[in-house]
Amino acid sequence: MTNLPESAAAPADPADPGRDERPPVGVGPWDGPWPEGGHWDPDLLRGGDRRNVADRYRYWLHDAIVADLDTRRHDFHIAIENWQHDLNIGTVVRTANAFLAKEVHIIGRRRWNRRGAMVTDRYQHVRHHPTVEDFLGWARSEGLAVIGIDIFPDSVPLETYDLPRNCVLVFGQEGPGLTDEVHAAAEATLSIEQYGSTRSINAASAAAIAMHAWVRRHAFGQAVR
Repeated sequence: MTNLPESAAAPADPADPGRDERPPVGVGPWDGPWPEGGHWDPDLLRGGDRRNVADRYRYWLHDAIVADLDTRRHDFHIAIENWQHDLNIGTVVRTANAFLAKEVHIIGRRRWNRRGAMVTDRYQHVRHHPTVEDFLGWARSEGLAVIGIDIFPDSVPLETYDLPRNCVLVFGQEGPGLTDEVHAAAEATLSIEQYGSTRSINAASAAAIAMHAWVRRHAFGQAVR
């Protein structure tokens, strides 16, 4: 097999100011005899795979990719409250896909801006809960520890907290933060240490930090001190 690397591109013609100098995304049509297996997508083999997927999933059917991810998903979930159409949700979904969260949960409004997800929501399970009560009932039924991420007087540092393996990390609406209902129901509320002039960081950035903390603890076995 010979793939076209994602960085491959013909040299730009300086005499053609209209030429697109950006390298093509993905890989071109499959070169050589087609591979055998039910996970291959014949349309992609024939026309090339320009999707934003890892190299191991080039030319795979979408459903086959999701099925393979489902065999390896981590034991943490992510939830974010969405009462004011939070624009961070798309980025949170994209990051949850990168760290292979079990599911992303949207609490409140069902509609959310998918632009920031960069199509990763097609590979990440996303569940909607119309109310906090519905979400908390689901978490209890699954035996998951509810861990809030926000700045409260009773918050403890994320950096020194031993995150449980089976948990759901909950983030509030950008600005207002976690609702009182989630704060009261959480097993713990964690804060992220900051050293600059601002009081808080962006919700999507906080989610990425918290997810990586779980990965460091449970995928790499790094104990907290």
